[in-house]
Amino acid sequence: MAEKLSKDNFREQVTEASGVVVVDFFSDSCIPCKKMSPVIAQLEEENTDVKFGKLNVNFDTETAEKFGVSSVPTLVFFKNGKEEARLTGAQKITAITEIINQIK
Repeated sequence: MAEKLSKDNFREQVTEASGVVVVDFFSDSCIPCKKMSPVIAQLEEENTDVKFGKLNVNFDTETAEKFGVSSVPTLVFFKNGKEEARLTGAQKITAITEIINQIK
């Protein structure tokens, strides 16, 4: 299950982490965000070497703003703490997998 992220653990879990980390910036009230949940779960199963995290923008606007997230869902891909790519809106698993494979 994706790590719950907040301003309290974001640095440790994402920007100071080694390897690939995919952060799902979402909102509980967002229908496309809810559609992404099973996609993220499947990606986690298929990519055991990638860390996944979820940040609810309703509870942590500070971190969302810091990373320029203005709409949800937004997936931000980090490698060794540095942002490498991002996707906004509901995405197909193939598009997300392609980016993961590119930055691994």
